[in-house]
Amino acid sequence: MENKIIARQFKLLAQLLEFHGENTFKVSAIDKAARTLGKLPFQISLDNLEELSRIQGVGKSIAAKVQELLEEGTLKELTRLRETTPPGILKMLGIKGLGAKKVAIIWKELGIDNLGDLWHACEDGKLSPLKGFGKKTEAEIQQIVEFTLANEKKFRYADVEKTAIEVLDLLKKLSGKDALVSFTGDYRRNMEVLECLDFLVAMGPADLLVRLKESSFFEALTEKEESISAMHSSGFPICIFLCEKTDYHVRLIETTGNEKHVDELKSLFPSGIPRLSSEELIYKEAGLSYIPPEQRQGNIEITLAKKKQLPKLITESDLKGNLHNHSTWSDGVFSVETMALHCRDVLKLDYFGISDHSKTAVYADGLKINEVKQQWGEIDALNEKLAPFRIFKGIESDILADGSLDYPDDILAGFDFVVASIHSQLAMDEKKATERLIKAIENPYTTILGHPTGRQLLFRKGYPIDHKKVIDACAANQVVIEINSNPLRLDIDWRWIPYCLERGVKLSINPDAHHTAELGYTHFGVLIARKGGLTAENCLNCMSVDDIDHFFKAHKPTIIP
Repeated sequence: MENKIIARQFKLLAQLLEFHGENTFKVSAIDKAARTLGKLPFQISLDNLEELSRIQGVGKSIAAKVQELLEEGTLKELTRLRETTPPGILKMLGIKGLGAKKVAIIWKELGIDNLGDLWHACEDGKLSPLKGFGKKTEAEIQQIVEFTLANEKKFRYADVEKTAIEVLDLLKKLSGKDALVSFTGDYRRNMEVLECLDFLVAMGPADLLVRLKESSFFEALTEKEESISAMHSSGFPICIFLCEKTDYHVRLIETTGNEKHVDELKSLFPSGIPRLSSEELIYKEAGLSYIPPEQRQGNIEITLAKKKQLPKLITESDLKGNLHNHSTWSDGVFSVETMALHCRDVLKLDYFGISDHSKTAVYADGLKINEVKQQWGEIDALNEKLAPFRIFKGIESDILADGSLDYPDDILAGFDFVVASIHSQLAMDEKKATERLIKAIENPYTTILGHPTGRQLLFRKGYPIDHKKVIDACAANQVVIEINSNPLRLDIDWRWIPYCLERGVKLSINPDAHHTAELGYTHFGVLIARKGGLTAENCLNCMSVDDIDHFFKAHKPTIIP
């Protein structure tokens, strides 16, 4: 069982205990343990429970519960609480900003135990009179509930990637060694949010259905005229399109591209898309360059393909370094050295950029000025030790409410690069958010604008911004825009990458890693960057170590004695 899964079980236990009015000290201890367990630098197992019990924030009682979870697969106390809690309450507890105490008040005072009734209660003004709420809180809750309901049956690409690969392998096995099987639909286009996992199989429905029923991985199998729908045991809905072998590549194109792309392509073939032996040949027959699946969005890709002007899309192998990462100096799990060595020895990169949280981020143990200087000394020593591998000194500096950064200029000047990000006071209208970002962008020490909208996919919408004004400001001030590759964020949205490129703004594919395992989040950033048409030439961390060093130095303002 992964540490994050263990931590989530303890987090839910703390929420349910608080919801049912348990002792606040017990709730606090379990909540603290959940955070500690999720950030451990080693995999929790039955073999290291004694070590676990000695960790501050865990102790013997929590270690005993961990043992129970590992041995039984569940916690008896959590099971009991689940059984005495209305199912809809669990979804309400998942709403960021609501909290178990407020959910308990809503349930006890209004009898509400589901998101639909909660929305109607907000609409009717029933929450605002409750103690601790008010009109503003009610409006915020209603917006969050609307967002949650709209995304209820969706899931993130990263959450399903492992399952998708397993299902593809299984379909190949079930279909026979000569079968034609592929991903298709939104998944093949690398969409960040999905509603279904789509596959294409060149096989008759009756034969495949029998084989799928023999598998233990599928439920609710339903045969349709040209497809089979099912629910995977992991909870993800599956759609398997079926076709004859002769139609395979035509159907692959028709099921991969969105409707506009497919319609535009079909218009180039008066007699219908020809049955050829590959997608490449079909696009060639249409007089087009081959259009990669992720670009088949019905934008201007067919026009560019006609002119042979499609960009050479970035690949993971183009990345030379890894920027925007956190260490034990703030809220990361591993030391600067461990994170850097993972980049060098595992990811085979040439440089690593540390950018721990700044002093305003108290919740993340942000660095005070004296700690910044201590970290610089550590990095200088590591650079001597690890040369020619390079560690760049960075910081993720909080953008304050007025748009200023939270260190004085003499400290900002000491960093190689500065990632400017908003982490607090997120309830802003578009004008306020845009002005706040632009002021930070205009700060001469800002190198990279971090996760521009603060969104968290399927969890938090993010503050509204005028993307064009923000991107134009970055162009005017030569500020790089981050593609935050944490699969929960993927921010900036790929739909704005073409405008960034049009305005000459570089992008940086950053993992925002707090753990060595998260350094590989750049995988998801590259997938989404390709959708937006990003090339290696326009990506900051595709630069060589010497070139990016020059870029950082050239960006910093000249200091006049």
